[in-house]
Amino acid sequence: MRIRIVDAFTDRPFAGNPAGVLLLDAFPDDDRLQNVALEVNHAETAFAHPLPAGGEADWALRWFTPVAEVDLCGHATLATAHVLATTGAHQGPVRFATRSGVLVATPAEDGSITLDFPTAPLTPAVLPEGVAQALGAEPLTAFDTGPHIGDLLVELPDEKTVHALRPDHRALGAYSRRGIIATARAENPALGYDFVSRCFFPNLGIDEDPVTGSAHTALAPFWAERLGRATLTGLQASPRSGRVRTELRGDRTLLGGRAVTVIEGELLAW
Repeated sequence: MRIRIVDAFTDRPFAGNPAGVLLLDAFPDDDRLQNVALEVNHAETAFAHPLPAGGEADWALRWFTPVAEVDLCGHATLATAHVLATTGAHQGPVRFATRSGVLVATPAEDGSITLDFPTAPLTPAVLPEGVAQALGAEPLTAFDTGPHIGDLLVELPDEKTVHALRPDHRALGAYSRRGIIATARAENPALGYDFVSRCFFPNLGIDEDPVTGSAHTALAPFWAERLGRATLTGLQASPRSGRVRTELRGDRTLLGGRAVTVIEGELLAW
């Protein structure tokens, strides 16, 4: 069984967010998928298999963290689309059947890929007591991101504060189903990005996610309203770092980026 490690939302290896990708004939039992994801031990491992022609989707796709299956994942979807395109397993736009409905990934001639994802519904939230202490900074505002993501999105005073965060990851787990998205406006948009973010998901076994596509389905509407533009670029300021192009289209959000395959090998225990 071939397995690949792909760095997503980056154009160079050893940056962005790494994901395991396995192309299968069919899904085995869930325990086997979870064990492989635990062995890969990246934020997500994606498993995909082709579907019969003529249906609403071309491939079935599932995502597992080292400890749980998730409802939505951007970087592992980008990584899977990259593997399909670069190996010739699928040409042109690919429709994925997922827990979050049909998601479309469209490759471009320059090697970039655009994902069509559902926009996260943002609901103003009262900041739970203890979040500021666990995060290490006092948020200005807080929003619930809806059922598919399940994060608490918090706006911080400035970009410098986002970069400086040193949260108590164990404590953060009490304040959302999945995790915390911390964001602020870019200090210098001339550097090529409009907002900055960091994402912490201790409940999924991921203290800090390097680059989170799904979080940008909430960040896109949040910043589009504040900056007055539908098309933006976000910098996720993790140690690996990565950029996500976003375009808000009502109840859909387009996420754009590149990916690089860094490891390809044989999974022997299958």
